[in-house]
Amino acid sequence: MTTKIHLAADAHCRPLAFVLTAGQAGDAPVFAHVMARLRVPRRRGRPRTRPDVVLADKTYSSRAIREHLRKARYPGGDPRSGGPTGPPETPRQPWWQAPAFDREAYKQRNTVERCINRLKQWRGIATRYEKTATIYLAGLHVADIFLWSAR
Repeated sequence: MTTKIHLAADAHCRPLAFVLTAGQAGDAPVFAHVMARLRVPRRRGRPRTRPDVVLADKTYSSRAIREHLRKARYPGGDPRSGGPTGPPETPRQPWWQAPAFDREAYKQRNTVERCINRLKQWRGIATRYEKTATIYLAGLHVADIFLWSAR
């Protein structure tokens, strides 16, 4: 009856990848699936599968997600130690310590919320009139196409 959209967005608030799950699903188990579907477009050639940086809100600050970022060597996996795994001469950051505060990165933390607000400008997505998840997902894809085609 309920669905939840898990998505990744670029700096221009356009969706890059999204996964639709049941409403009670947690964010941490779905994070790896969203990152696996991620495709960052380029001007020429095939899209990249790794972003320049991964920014997320407090919901995605769990130990499991940080460990996934470290193992997959995504940028931003461990910002205190200088990269996903840190320089070899420094020990890995303990899980109980929060990463260092970056003012410029903090300003960009709400791009996903702004992307969802842009998607909700479509009445069918905002009101969830569709009875099945597949039809709702198709509506998300159509709205995604329109967001990417608008310059």
